[in-house]
Amino acid sequence: MLLFSANISMMFAERDWLERPAAAAAAGFGAVEVQFPYDRPADHWKRAINDAGLAVSVINIPVGDMLEGGPGLAATPGREAEFRRAVEEAYDTAAVLKPRNVNVLSGYPESHGHDRAICLMTLAKNLHVAADMMSDINVGVVVEAVNTVDRPGFFLSTSEQTLEAIDKAAHPNLSLEHDLYHMDIMEEQLIKRLGEIMPRIGHIQFADNPGRHEPGTGAIDFQSVFATIDRLGYNGWVAAEYEPSKMTEETLGWMAA
Repeated sequence: MLLFSANISMMFAERDWLERPAAAAAAGFGAVEVQFPYDRPADHWKRAINDAGLAVSVINIPVGDMLEGGPGLAATPGREAEFRRAVEEAYDTAAVLKPRNVNVLSGYPESHGHDRAICLMTLAKNLHVAADMMSDINVGVVVEAVNTVDRPGFFLSTSEQTLEAIDKAAHPNLSLEHDLYHMDIMEEQLIKRLGEIMPRIGHIQFADNPGRHEPGTGAIDFQSVFATIDRLGYNGWVAAEYEPSKMTEETLGWMAA
């Protein structure tokens, strides 16, 4: 049986941040993920999530200037010390929230003039540092590919590229965060690809394509995709990370089905 998590950075946005875990629990989710939970004390998050009886599936490691159009930290040469400080910040938060995984976003270093081979080497070394540090608190590190239609120039844009970086990092505490929305755009054959790489996947996210809304608003056959994930024996969280097309509670028919 699949275990569903809700990304409350995108969903239940009709409510204040610390009210969203209770709303997710009431809707039937077993966990939440928060993309960047660093602007509130971790113990406030912990109280709201624990009171709702939920687990935490994923938080992101801070990304520096990436969200403002900069190259980010994880794959940018010369920013290794900044990345380590970001991992330390995530470590402190993860020690409180106890997520199953923390996620690394590789950013846009090539768009800012850096050589791809050097960026890949930088990313691999940084991933090893993050994986080693997080293993001390039994938290996994996942790495995500992001489509280059919505995010032109993103460094890792396919599962193959992401697995290459993970292999170069060579740490047992690393796995793939497989976002079905991004990979439907970049790789298309979702079910075939899931069968090929399932043992390497540590976390799954989803939204329909096109539109990045809830299942049923686009062209992805989620009944078949979810059945495949279940058949392949995946035991992690399957996280709804979509932009609701209406009030979040009105978009959950896919979960009842």
